[in-house]
Amino acid sequence: MAVLQPLIDLAEVCYAQGIRHVVISPGSRSAALTLAFSRHRGFEKHVVMDERSAGFIALGIAQQLNQTVILICTSGSAAYNYAPAVTEAFFQQISLLILTADRPQEWIHQLDGQTIYQAEIYGKHVKKSFTIPSDYGHKDALWLINRTANEAAILAHSKPYGPVHINVPIREPFYPENAEELIPSADVRIIKKVETESTLPVETWHELLNEWDDAERILIAGGQHQNSEILNLALSKITEELDVPVVGDSIANQKGNQSFITYQDLFLADADTEKLRPDLLITYGLSFISKAFKQFLQKNPSIRHWHISEDSHVVDTFFSLTQIIPVSPDNFFSSIFEKIDYQLFVQGSDPENDSSYKKTWTGYDLKAQSLLAEYLENLSLLNDLTSVNFVINSLPDGSQLHIANSMPIRYVNALGNRVSHLEIFANRGTSGIDGCVSTAIGAALINKKTTFLLVGDVAFLYDRNGLLIQPLPDNLKIIVLNNSGGNIFRMIDGPASLPELENYFETRHSFTAKRTSEDSKIEYFQVNDFDGLEREIPLFLNTNKTSLLEVFTDPSENAKSWKGMKSYIRSNW
Repeated sequence: MAVLQPLIDLAEVCYAQGIRHVVISPGSRSAALTLAFSRHRGFEKHVVMDERSAGFIALGIAQQLNQTVILICTSGSAAYNYAPAVTEAFFQQISLLILTADRPQEWIHQLDGQTIYQAEIYGKHVKKSFTIPSDYGHKDALWLINRTANEAAILAHSKPYGPVHINVPIREPFYPENAEELIPSADVRIIKKVETESTLPVETWHELLNEWDDAERILIAGGQHQNSEILNLALSKITEELDVPVVGDSIANQKGNQSFITYQDLFLADADTEKLRPDLLITYGLSFISKAFKQFLQKNPSIRHWHISEDSHVVDTFFSLTQIIPVSPDNFFSSIFEKIDYQLFVQGSDPENDSSYKKTWTGYDLKAQSLLAEYLENLSLLNDLTSVNFVINSLPDGSQLHIANSMPIRYVNALGNRVSHLEIFANRGTSGIDGCVSTAIGAALINKKTTFLLVGDVAFLYDRNGLLIQPLPDNLKIIVLNNSGGNIFRMIDGPASLPELENYFETRHSFTAKRTSEDSKIEYFQVNDFDGLEREIPLFLNTNKTSLLEVFTDPSENAKSWKGMKSYIRSNW
């Protein structure tokens, strides 16, 4: 008999804790886990043979649902292949529950197959790591397994969200007989955690409002954050009625107000930064893309800096942090506007902060926007910058755009509010190129929206195994910028001038996405010039199945246009 009842009950605990999606990679040692979840009727199962892709597909699903997704793999190096996705989920605060099958403890380092040191394999990149017993004979072992399953599920979905790992040593035999049923125990114990919403005491609000009143120049800056109508409405009211500039990269998803500052990446290098330095900086969200913005705040630190975050880490990116305010951005900005607005109404007064400060930021933003438009209008050749601009303007309102790292995210960020009609996602937790295809696949499996991925050729080739999932979602559309290598190394100082550029940095290649598309039954389009792009983009957008548009560009022309854009803005400032 090989019915491992505690593992069947583990699946039931996860279901009772609200988990509904499981991403499974095939393997033998993990058979008992796979069967426990696959035979449970409450889960939606996704089978992905490559664990590295599986991790990112799970991340994409969890990112869309804002719920925990389970990963299951066999023992050995399979578990290590989850590491890039686990790390990204940790820094992007996405909820995953990783179940890695393992050999029993006594067989580690005894030359047994698929046996490595799996306990705490992900180090500090998980919220917590557990290893459950491999022997189920004692009631305390059963108690521990049940308690661990409940604790891990609760922890993964407690703010800040993140990955949690359970290592599961499993003894043979672990395949049930054909006639054996896998039924959860009647007395499976479920431990629930009551959800609460963080609020600030009245005394704290008084202190914060006093600091607000003392500041003449107030700047709000958003890092990576999912689109939130509540947050964007509150920020719109603050910038319009209180004359406070609101700045955000494309991944901040600040929508619905043309007053938001979006071209900071283009103008801060040439602006009079003393005029833009804040007295009070209020930040929220995760990472910022714009290096110019980060350097500006690091070189011009604010007197006071509030960071709105329910994270327990002290994040002091700009060398100026004075207050961590542990509430959600939705809650904070909605509340502070209401309190200030009421205070001004009662006093019959106008805001005391310097309204010219917002005008200065807005003036720089509008000028950068105008210069960028002039520059783009004068470009006649197809290159990465012009093709991204054309594609972005062609995408329908409300679409999701997933963006790979390296140059694609930089192109999009430079386009400022030209992407405000799109919901933006990018793996900026670690900012690696791995997993971008798989993440977009995971998102498209769930969101039922038209889901676009903008990706460079190297990142696409690096993550092709995500396309092995069957069936691929019909709502997924991929745009590949193929410049035959890692074109970013022509853009940045250092490698661009080295004789080793092509061989050791760009790693030139002759691969295309055509055969990959054929193998994956993806409808394929390719363009080499503007006429081709204008002709093919409507066909690409109107297909009702998974499709891929490959845009071929010249790396030297790409570098010329990117550097030319910055030179044009600088020389006309």
